[in-house]
Amino acid sequence: MKIAAAQINPVKGDIPKNIENHKTLVKAAADHNVNLVIFPELSVTGYEPELAEQLSIHYEDPVLDIFQKMADKNNMTIAVGMPTKADDKLFISSIIFQQGKGREIYSKRHLFPTETGVFSRSENFCQLNILQNKISLAICYDLSDPNHSQEAYQAGSNVYAASVLNSVNVIDDDLFKLSDIAKKYHMHVLMANFTGKSGGYECAGKSSVWNNNGSLLGQLNREDEGLLVLNTENNQIEEIYIH
Repeated sequence: MKIAAAQINPVKGDIPKNIENHKTLVKAAADHNVNLVIFPELSVTGYEPELAEQLSIHYEDPVLDIFQKMADKNNMTIAVGMPTKADDKLFISSIIFQQGKGREIYSKRHLFPTETGVFSRSENFCQLNILQNKISLAICYDLSDPNHSQEAYQAGSNVYAASVLNSVNVIDDDLFKLSDIAKKYHMHVLMANFTGKSGGYECAGKSSVWNNNGSLLGQLNREDEGLLVLNTENNQIEEIYIH
């Protein structure tokens, strides 16, 4: 299986522009025969909690139909980040598009303290099955709760994929945590992060992949948009920058 972390520079609150940017990266992933592409936390809007209420959608909203079309065309699974609304509650969600299937949604279970006044935490768990691989999804602060990765391991996952916003001030701590998850549970671990600025943060880039012994296999730079592609069969890495 080929899985890619997509690193993008979001445009604050501009859904159409961000979708176009996503399309460019999905096309690049298709050109490299990627089976699963993971975008950062709230990738379609940028990480903008103060705008999340007005930008939020139901997860089946047709504004994202293009991703289903691209998933179908390229036999690919695509996970994008979006604020979603359900039962008058606001969630930080990953919306998942798979060839020939209905949409799935995973919403963040563990909120950062500054998020608790805006968003609700979910109780759900998401495991994708692709080419005999089991992939558990995480969103940013999820990875800071040891129970989250432990549950992924107990469910038989061999890949742990985290969509994040990591700033230059905190990324080193999360890189250590993700490496430790890979080593402890013998899972491949992947992190997709923003570059540029979002939510008042200077984003750190450095989207990364670790092997199932916790060793860093590859990492994108801080500044550029692109894809970090892992082949889980042979641990080969491809770095693809979009200029």
